[in-house]
Amino acid sequence: MNKTDFIITKDFDGSMPKVQMPNPELLEFLGEEKFRALVGHHCDLLVQSSINHLFPSTQDAISLAKKHAANFFIQILGGKDYYRQNKGEPIMRKRHMPFTIDMNARIVWLECYQIALSELKEVPDHLLLSYWKYIDKFSLWMINS
Repeated sequence: MNKTDFIITKDFDGSMPKVQMPNPELLEFLGEEKFRALVGHHCDLLVQSSINHLFPSTQDAISLAKKHAANFFIQILGGKDYYRQNKGEPIMRKRHMPFTIDMNARIVWLECYQIALSELKEVPDHLLLSYWKYIDKFSLWMINS
């Protein structure tokens, strides 16, 4: 899939949209190691992006952020509950409140995912789109500014 296949929702009235859970077959298809690599690649793109100020500046802290992000999405995809075991309940909106996240920051975050997902050539399109639709809607919940 091309990154243009992943359409970013830009209409937002401030209400939290209904979020449909992604197809767990994505995690089954990729396996945990490749899924962690996807999330890690996304994080690497973020660190190079215009919103890099929202992310850790040391390599150790970036590695930990990658781990936490992957743990969250693995749990969402029906995998082991690593996130809950290590961080507690995934109250992501509350956890993101200390950071100023506006529509532009959300769009950059998603654009980095467009790149990372479009580089996964062997994954069936329906699995990529299911994950994309989840993160597109879910990311609206993180806007706080």
